[in-house]
Amino acid sequence: MLEVRQARANERWARERGAVEYGQEHYWTFFVLHPAWLLSLLLEGRRSGQPVHWPALLLFVVLQPLRYWVMHTLGRYWNTKILIVPGGERVTGGPFRFVRHPNYVVVALELAAAPLAVGAWRTAAAFTLLNAALLLGLRIPAEERALAEYRRSG
Repeated sequence: MLEVRQARANERWARERGAVEYGQEHYWTFFVLHPAWLLSLLLEGRRSGQPVHWPALLLFVVLQPLRYWVMHTLGRYWNTKILIVPGGERVTGGPFRFVRHPNYVVVALELAAAPLAVGAWRTAAAFTLLNAALLLGLRIPAEERALAEYRRSG
């Protein structure tokens, strides 16, 4: 919830500077996917009765500073929406030096690691595949189109 609050504050900041939003038509899918993942994780994890799988839990824990590194690197530009701020610069430092979309890598690993840590392998498989389809089919292409349009107009 703190991240949603931060995203909203950053959205207000971006829109005050004339930000243009892209990908609105698919944005809702992530607000369905993530709560459904959490509910599935809780239900299947409780039902599995398996002991904690420590390597998966460790991976989930290690991912948290990486996610916050992405957020810190983007600063005010970090958001859950695709917002292009006129006059802004593309961020290429921090984890963006190594991966074009580092937040999506972190989230994809989280969606698999947390359920695997509690024996919810069906949740891990289903939501990893759904997330990959949304990211590769909708979200990343929308971001790339937005950045390409920004470069052309800038």
